[in-house]
Amino acid sequence: MPLNRRKFLGTSAATGVGVAVTGAAVAPSTASASVAHGSGKPARRTRRYSFTVLGTTDLHGNVFNWDYFTDKEFDDKDHNDVGLAKISTLVNRVRKEKGRRNTLLIDAGDTIQGTQLSYYYAKVDPITARRGPVHPMAQAMNAIGYDAAALGNHEFNYGIPVLRKFEEQCDFPLLGANALDAKTQRPAFPPYFMKRLRTPHGRDVKVAVLGLTNPGIAIWDKANVQGKMTFPGLEEQAAKWVPRLRSMGADVVVVSAHSGSSGTSSYGDQLPYVENAAGLVAEQVPGIDAILVGHAHTEIPEYFVENKKTGKKVVLSEPLKWGQRLTLFDFDLVWSKGRWTVEKVGAKVLNSNTVEEDRKVTRLLADEHKKVVAYVNQVIGTSTAAMSTAEGPVKDVAIIDLINLVQRETVAEALKGGAYAALPVLSQASCFSRTAQIPAGEVTIRDAAGLYPFENTLEARLLTGAQVKEYLEFSARYYVRTPAGGPVDPAKLTNADGIPDYNYDAVSGLTYEIDIAKPVGSRIVNVRFEGRELDPKAEFVLAVNNYRASGGGNFPHIAKAKQLWANSEEIRNTIIGWVKAKGTVDPGQFASVDWKLTRDGMPVF
Repeated sequence: MPLNRRKFLGTSAATGVGVAVTGAAVAPSTASASVAHGSGKPARRTRRYSFTVLGTTDLHGNVFNWDYFTDKEFDDKDHNDVGLAKISTLVNRVRKEKGRRNTLLIDAGDTIQGTQLSYYYAKVDPITARRGPVHPMAQAMNAIGYDAAALGNHEFNYGIPVLRKFEEQCDFPLLGANALDAKTQRPAFPPYFMKRLRTPHGRDVKVAVLGLTNPGIAIWDKANVQGKMTFPGLEEQAAKWVPRLRSMGADVVVVSAHSGSSGTSSYGDQLPYVENAAGLVAEQVPGIDAILVGHAHTEIPEYFVENKKTGKKVVLSEPLKWGQRLTLFDFDLVWSKGRWTVEKVGAKVLNSNTVEEDRKVTRLLADEHKKVVAYVNQVIGTSTAAMSTAEGPVKDVAIIDLINLVQRETVAEALKGGAYAALPVLSQASCFSRTAQIPAGEVTIRDAAGLYPFENTLEARLLTGAQVKEYLEFSARYYVRTPAGGPVDPAKLTNADGIPDYNYDAVSGLTYEIDIAKPVGSRIVNVRFEGRELDPKAEFVLAVNNYRASGGGNFPHIAKAKQLWANSEEIRNTIIGWVKAKGTVDPGQFASVDWKLTRDGMPVF
């Protein structure tokens, strides 16, 4: 009797049992024979089999090679392309070369958030509505033929109901061995996927894919998961499940991990788990052959980690992000002592900018694409001047002031008439994109949304002046220490120690200088509020996004600060609503230079 996938997935979510699928085609292999020494008889033939696991990660809602924020074909300085339509072409080529039945296609998470295409079908025309649409990412991934996908942290951004509906629409399982039901502590999603690959030797190869997600979900999406799910560490759960998979007869174990390889964390001591733990999993847990890495948005074609207990080399690969790369894990197996053994495994990545989009995918979702393009091009107001984030990482620019203005006004209005109404409101904002801009003249939804590509919501937290200064000091780690007197290259001033742009906050509502000639921890000088030196004991309200308020970036004090107010509306929509209400955006009414970079007291710019 055929397996009913949807019924089985419902059972597996409760029992923690993975999915089993049987392949049905003869695979390419080699069989060598030699003459036994002195006998003249051929020696036993060596049975061999090869197959390939293909992997993507951090697709973030990209189907088309299109930038909805610029309303044109995607391009960057490295001329990368994006989207599942490109990935589909690469996958088809590999399947044609290897034989489709000798390949598996998996993903390492962060699938349903990131573009206006994915936003539209979560919020504007939601998949959760009665008789709602099928999510474009589900449609595309089903058409391409994914076998399994790990859960990413951004899968939880729109709430569990949206995620569950997406899961229902997928023809493949969403895996999360360390996404546990808060009450039962049993897997809330299938932990693994198992597939048999048929070989020409009458001995199937059993391939297990273990899915692991990021513990940071407990912080970053606390509002959506608290009391519903828990997310223990990757190493702990891998150590639990890998031996089980081996005992179930898995000849090959692949881990799909939404976790970078660096061993670092952005949430400090708020969780006892490591955020970027893929390398630690390879190092600490025996029995793993390969790990598809995600979350970090970096390109790792092939990276070997030695397991401390066995000495075995485990291969890791991360195919960048957004469908810009496709990982290939090539496995060579040999039949020995009654079982298949991995003789060799290597990895490489293919670049999606080398191929055309698969017309099957673009035709399938042409209507959805047109709807979203029309949506983002709706005019919502006008601007008296052009504004850009190009210099936002090194200068106080008007476009970041606009974000802070909207946030401060929103929080002040929300607190009006309450116990904290008299406190001054400060605001934090990051330069999420160095290419966002508001043009002079008509302003569209995509212009406003481009300032805030994430689905963050707004909160108000209570801080003292001393805590605000420490917050600023932590943020200022972002700058490379640069001695006074010498030339300055703006391109080399930022992202010290790999700190991303979204983990540098500019704070509005007071004035200050960042002396980049000084060491980290003593860079914030001349901090003033309303022209007077900042009082360390004074109380302030900080308008802050929920990612930061929940501990994202590990900024000091904020996660434990008293919450005065919180909103469920995305900041992006708050900005859009503000522009609609005002009708006209005039930087002359709100832009000011409240912070600047200095060296020994002298301005850098």
